[in-house]
Amino acid sequence: MENVLRPVVVLGGAVVLTLAAGRLLDLLLRRADARHGETPLWGLLRRCGPPFRIVLCTALLRASYPQTKILADHREGVGRALTLVLIASTAWLLIRIATAAVDSTYTRYAAGAGDAARVRRVRTQVALIQRVVTAVVVVVAIAAMLLTFPAMRAVGASMLASAGVLGIVAGIAAQSALGNLFAGLQIAFGDTVRIGDTVVVDKEWGTVEEITLTFLVVRTWDERRITMPVSYFTGKPYENWSRGGAQMTGTVFLHLDHSAPIPLLREQLSEILKDTPEWDGRGSGLVVTDSTPNTIQVRATVTAKDADDIWTVRCVVRERLITWLVDHHPYALPHVNTADAVQQPPLTA
Repeated sequence: MENVLRPVVVLGGAVVLTLAAGRLLDLLLRRADARHGETPLWGLLRRCGPPFRIVLCTALLRASYPQTKILADHREGVGRALTLVLIASTAWLLIRIATAAVDSTYTRYAAGAGDAARVRRVRTQVALIQRVVTAVVVVVAIAAMLLTFPAMRAVGASMLASAGVLGIVAGIAAQSALGNLFAGLQIAFGDTVRIGDTVVVDKEWGTVEEITLTFLVVRTWDERRITMPVSYFTGKPYENWSRGGAQMTGTVFLHLDHSAPIPLLREQLSEILKDTPEWDGRGSGLVVTDSTPNTIQVRATVTAKDADDIWTVRCVVRERLITWLVDHHPYALPHVNTADAVQQPPLTA
């Protein structure tokens, strides 16, 4: 009877204590979240519930397993399995805690900051810091799990003995990966490009959607994703339209006949911009910038608060100016001369 009752008591006690502790922790975090609404930290820490329960239950089982005398012939294997689960769940818990702390800090900073460019910079740094912390925790956890095997300890000693040679070989083999890694850190803390910036790379216009330690994703206007190594942004020139502020000035070029009514075009441009909510009101203008034997080049300048709005304003101005010319001044549009050529009179001696 004791051989049956003891395992049930030990295993059942571990499960009951785990559920009770998890419930108590969730209750405390919920109350703390209700009292401290100025920070989302306590609400984010509630995500740590599942790994916390696994860590606690595994630790209790690891400590009390010898008393159960279950699978006594395989005690070492069961103990090692519980140790592996404990290491993995502890790493999971640490990652959740670090993520909650970083996300809480960023959320509070973004809520109180008025500079959108600085917020994007902090967001980029936070995302890369989270990935670095996660990578470090995972690597340490895997190393700790491997060291639980006696054979791996001997391998580890021999690897440490030849670490110099292996380091040189690995450095040569992973030169490109290490270059991208350091380029990612340079982007994160050098403030050259941030998540949310509008960039032009390889004649493609888009918004930076994701930055990792090795690659960067640009979402184009037609919702394509361009994945590029981060080393591209430290070794080649590119356009960053959000650098120094999101406000932009755009241009609209029209090719018209020499008889085009320029003063009326200026007035019409002002009327169009008044009816365009994307125009920020900072400035506008219309001038003749070039001429050819058949046409003149008219340039209209407009402003907007960001790249998306400047694109909309340019399209609206171009469409409505051409429509207005077609309806009211069709003679101002460029036309091709189809008259017969005048014959040159014969030369006289």
